[in-house]
Amino acid sequence: MPLADRILVIRRDPHSDEVLARGGDAEAHSVLQRTGFVPVVRVHETYHRTPTGLGQDEESRLALQAVARLRSAGYHVNCDEDFHTEARPASYLPLGASVAHLAERIRQATTTDEAADALTELTAAHDGILAALAEVLTATAEFHDNLGQAADPHIAQRLHYLANERLPIISADLAATRNALADRHAPHPGRSPCAQQVPATERERSAVCACPPPPRIAPAPPPPVATGLRR
Repeated sequence: MPLADRILVIRRDPHSDEVLARGGDAEAHSVLQRTGFVPVVRVHETYHRTPTGLGQDEESRLALQAVARLRSAGYHVNCDEDFHTEARPASYLPLGASVAHLAERIRQATTTDEAADALTELTAAHDGILAALAEVLTATAEFHDNLGQAADPHIAQRLHYLANERLPIISADLAATRNALADRHAPHPGRSPCAQQVPATERERSAVCACPPPPRIAPAPPPPVATGLRR
């Protein structure tokens, strides 16, 4: 990871008087968002600001929390003196880490059964992750139904559409993939469990297992040269 991605700056902008956080990687951006900051996406950069409508004391409180959490996660944070803190709160794995673990299980799967087991956590009809996501979308839509601003009913309608029309397509495709894998009962031809044992006939003294070397990938041929009439 580039060193620059481990450095952030959190300061009150002298022109806008906003508290802005700049720099960092995707993990740092997640820390900022969980602290309450709002991402601002521009063509050449993504930075974060505190929510609008806050007083300076509340903005400073969020900045203090952000500095503490980022430093606790190992980031170097340059900040205004008012935002400096020695606090280092404990960090916990977010819910998304559990879902990401399913991807790691699939990457390590050596049989179709193992891959199907991991996908089951996504596609289970009653308490799978996708079913829970549908509940979240519906609950957020219901929250917007009578929130009071002119755009809120349209936001609610869009969320209902995502929950009732778009998400079921993803769920059905993944469920079909999971079911097909569950019926195959086959090892993955490119993956085999490693016993971490070296056979007596192995010629390479440095070998630590009997796994064959990865296949060589031939370089892609160069694109054909465009031909045409010379002038």
